[in-house]
Amino acid sequence: MMTRRLLQLFTGLAMYGISLAMFIRAGLGLDPWDVFHQGVANRTGLSIGVVVIAVSFLVLLLWIPLRQWPGFGTLCNAVLVGVFADIGLAVIPQVSLLAGQIGLLGGAMVLNGIASACYIGARFGPGARDGLMTGLARRTGWSVRLSRTLIEVTVLAIGWLLGGSVGVGTVVYALAIGPLVHVLLPRFMAPAATPKAASKPAPANC
Repeated sequence: MMTRRLLQLFTGLAMYGISLAMFIRAGLGLDPWDVFHQGVANRTGLSIGVVVIAVSFLVLLLWIPLRQWPGFGTLCNAVLVGVFADIGLAVIPQVSLLAGQIGLLGGAMVLNGIASACYIGARFGPGARDGLMTGLARRTGWSVRLSRTLIEVTVLAIGWLLGGSVGVGTVVYALAIGPLVHVLLPRFMAPAATPKAASKPAPANC
């Protein structure tokens, strides 16, 4: 079971990074966090993969006042998504025809949904950004939906001001990723570990 979970975690994170590269090459808009990553990359000259990694560890610092602790999967997520995003950008060409852009966007959405279900279902801990959302909700008493909305609207606005790509892909992602992961997650959810049943005490001799 552990081998399966590790393989699922690493495969999911690799696919997530590749899906990010596909979204970028489609050129039709990114999800809120990646609008922010792209905006920072445009202003700093760093690759988007390096920015994703740097932002992940900066977000993890925000976990400290929320009294959250990263899991193994959290740390892997912080590194591997950025690494595979840069690999994807190195091998996936830019698409200029609208039909190709739409096809690449659709493929990126499906791959991102599978990737999310894989790494979440592996049960090794949330990503840095998801942990920030749930930690904020837990500490403030806000709903997870409100926490997520506030965070994502903020990073989307900052990313757009920095030159990140906002478009139809941004809207498609916002509407489709939740239902897609909801459908796929049960297929990839690793069984939760259960404690071994305690052995019954031997009957006392009469």
